[in-house]
Amino acid sequence: MIVPAYLPYYMIIGAIGIIVAILFGLNSALSKSDWAASDRTSAARTSAIALIGWFLVTTSLAGSYPTIQYGILVPILIGGLLIWRSSTVARIIDAVPQYWLIGVQLYRALGGIFLILYATGKLPGLFAWPAGLGDVLVGVLAPVVAVAYARAPHKNADLVFAWNLFGLADLVVAVTAGFLTSPSPIQLFAFDLPNELITEFPLVLVPVFAVPVSALLHLASLAKLRQGAMRDNDRREIARAPA
Repeated sequence: MIVPAYLPYYMIIGAIGIIVAILFGLNSALSKSDWAASDRTSAARTSAIALIGWFLVTTSLAGSYPTIQYGILVPILIGGLLIWRSSTVARIIDAVPQYWLIGVQLYRALGGIFLILYATGKLPGLFAWPAGLGDVLVGVLAPVVAVAYARAPHKNADLVFAWNLFGLADLVVAVTAGFLTSPSPIQLFAFDLPNELITEFPLVLVPVFAVPVSALLHLASLAKLRQGAMRDNDRREIARAPA
């Protein structure tokens, strides 16, 4: 399938914007923390190397090998394990404001490109509609939920939890629809217009880069909610303890 001339620019600029936003927010948060200067520098440098390196590897390999499933699952599994087990990652999550972890996903609105490609006959509707509308809705709601949480954290913790679950569900639906409509042994739909574009550069950057980044941001936000709930429980236990 012929790739629209504007699509590489859209995808590359969008991916670079995501990287810049994440690293800027991380550096800003660390600069306001009580970390030692050497620790801040090390965390920022390691994060930049990991994120930029990941992007460069996925860009160089995108579309070359039929390994999209690994490009999705491996980063999520590794990142999820670090979020769950690494004390350094836990400290980073603790330093980054919750409203930023949420608000940065405004970039999800870029998923509206799926609807544009559907309108021009480049993507099947069974994939484009749920993936495009879901991403746009998650992205548009991100700053709304972020502001609500910043104004009243305890009151809106459930809202953050629900937004994260919705965002993760959107990713699962989009990835599932992508596999079921793309040429492969498990394709079940869209035989008249197979979802070939999602397996080609540059749109393949969505499943192998943007999807894992978004999933890990959701997991980090949920982990931070858990950190806050544990602190609240500790405070209540201390308050109830006899003097």
